[in-house]
Amino acid sequence: MRAGEIAEEYPVVGVDHPALEAVGLMSSRRLPGLVVTEADGRPKAVLAASQVVQYIVPDYIQRDPSLAGVLGEKAADKIAQRLRTAKVGDLLPEHPQELPVLQVDDTVLELAAVMARLRSPLCAVVDQGRIVGVVTASHLLELICAPLT
Repeated sequence: MRAGEIAEEYPVVGVDHPALEAVGLMSSRRLPGLVVTEADGRPKAVLAASQVVQYIVPDYIQRDPSLAGVLGEKAADKIAQRLRTAKVGDLLPEHPQELPVLQVDDTVLELAAVMARLRSPLCAVVDQGRIVGVVTASHLLELICAPLT
């Protein structure tokens, strides 16, 4: 099986897309992340849902989670407000990791190896630099484990 054969349609957002809309898309569809593209449509990054959580939770609370209990719900609402003015590009790490992208003719094992090495919840599949679909880790596990059940 090849990556292009199992790639599925999947939401893709640009770096200048409003962050709140992207997060709404992720949460409403319960997606593990989104593929983020450059203005010309080339894949730039995978934005994992966990990165969004990391963006909205201030560093001082990440370092000392006990502070979260002290601040209360009103503070949590204010923290989430950061997303209102942010763009998707703002949510990406300063030093992005290697991009989980494979070619349409790469094998499922190559796909699994990239996802495992990069700890990515999804992988973009491209043909001549253009995204043709995405393979999520859950879909990959379904395909790999189906013969075992």
